[in-house]
Amino acid sequence: MPFVRTNGIRLHYTERGQGEPLVLLMGLGAPGSVWEEHARVYERHFRCFLIDNRGAGQSDKPVGPYTTKAMAEDTLGLVRELGLEAVHLSGISMGSAIAQEVALAAPERVRSLTLNCSWQACGSYTASVFETLAAGYERLRPDEFQRLLQAFIYTPAYHEAHGDKLEAARRAALTEAEPMPAHAFRAQCDACLTHRTAGRLAAVAAPTLLTVGDRDAFTPLPLTEAIAAEMPQAELEVFSGSGHTHHWDRLDDFNRRTLDFLLGHRASGR
Repeated sequence: MPFVRTNGIRLHYTERGQGEPLVLLMGLGAPGSVWEEHARVYERHFRCFLIDNRGAGQSDKPVGPYTTKAMAEDTLGLVRELGLEAVHLSGISMGSAIAQEVALAAPERVRSLTLNCSWQACGSYTASVFETLAAGYERLRPDEFQRLLQAFIYTPAYHEAHGDKLEAARRAALTEAEPMPAHAFRAQCDACLTHRTAGRLAAVAAPTLLTVGDRDAFTPLPLTEAIAAEMPQAELEVFSGSGHTHHWDRLDDFNRRTLDFLLGHRASGR
């Protein structure tokens, strides 16, 4: 089972595909395997690394606090340990915050950067969302917490069209063999709350793609637009009618757009 020792912890990852390395960083509370529906497309062209961030999956779950800077150092430790000179880097939600710090800390290691449903600093609304989720995880049954999370990340239209899927996810939460410990979920929430790259992102030179749903009620569209204003070289893709889970709501479109961006920035060309 693949682990690396990095930044004082054991970090778990899986590797798939061939080609230039692509590091995939997932969001709050989720293991790297949640990239599955994207990785099966990317792996045809790239050597993909799906990482369990600290606190999630099979990686170590130390007591907090966590920060996105520390989690970026976890990621960079893996890159160095595996002898990867420069990588394509894509992050969803919390993963995108970690990816920002990677690009700032080691620009020579980042060939391209994809930031999905991202933010550069929490406003009062988004801070309230993270605090609500942290408190809910500590106090609610797993299925009740899933209902709370679903209310934030999926649009009303998705709820109406896919109620059976959401109910199945709530039932599955009750039987999860090794749920994420509450202390680790809280520590990841704290990393999200304290994330702040505002005023620093103009220094990122790597080609960058920003994706977001215009109905995102978790990290709303203006947060990505603020990043775009600071990174005028970045490409911005807004998924109309989609929410925080635009990468699933519009799976084929998302995979097509992000893969096209990645292929366009391979060192070896398309």
